[in-house]
Amino acid sequence: MLVTDMDQNLPDIQKTEDQRNIPIDKVGVRGVKYPISVLDRTSERQHTIGDFTLTVDLPREFKGTHMSRFLEVLGEQDGELSVHAIPKILKQLKERLHAEKAHLDVEFPFFMRKVAPVTGKSGLQEFTCGFSAVSNHVDDFQMILKVPIATLCPCSKEISKYGAHNQRGLVSVKIRFDGHIWLEEVIEMIESCASVPLFPVLKRPDEKWVTEHAYENPRFVEDVVREVALAFEREPRITDYEIEVENFESIHAHNAYAYLKRA
Repeated sequence: MLVTDMDQNLPDIQKTEDQRNIPIDKVGVRGVKYPISVLDRTSERQHTIGDFTLTVDLPREFKGTHMSRFLEVLGEQDGELSVHAIPKILKQLKERLHAEKAHLDVEFPFFMRKVAPVTGKSGLQEFTCGFSAVSNHVDDFQMILKVPIATLCPCSKEISKYGAHNQRGLVSVKIRFDGHIWLEEVIEMIESCASVPLFPVLKRPDEKWVTEHAYENPRFVEDVVREVALAFEREPRITDYEIEVENFESIHAHNAYAYLKRA
């Protein structure tokens, strides 16, 4: 890295001593957009945009960290960043910022082609995915997914002469895993636990199928969170997980919510 005489002559306030004697757990940059490539089961790689948060710990004796160094490390990754580069980035952050611990969190839109259940019409559906990584004495890596679903209320179905209210929901998960697991695999596990998956393109025969399929598979948020947990328990590569389910209720002014964590 080139350091000019002008850089050397300017005061470095961040390195000055802080008298308050309070260390900071995380300090860094948030909301950094950067190109990223992720593994795609169908096309091998998918190019998307990551929204990054990069942080390190700050010892009690330093006033501040050097924010520009976070961007320098990210910019040194030869253009588009691969998920496989995350351990390297964390290592460089610790070295460049003289930190014991470095964190990287990234979320990105991930697109998956989905086929309508009857007509076979296809389209791309967006999912919010991401990774959370920490490099410390023991490194940690989590996969993050947010999967939209549809649910039909079991109570509404039971008490009504005909019909039942339904709504869209969102399943948000964080998982740790051994080996390799596709984003698409986890998405499909989660969708199978809903009353019915969502589809980007539906013709009338597809809409009929979706309506009837949801009616035959009513789900509370409690049902969904438990079914996702069972699906994860059956997958030996998944070692621990957190699951949140939120239904955006169609007949209430509030949302229904459930959370489950297993380590």
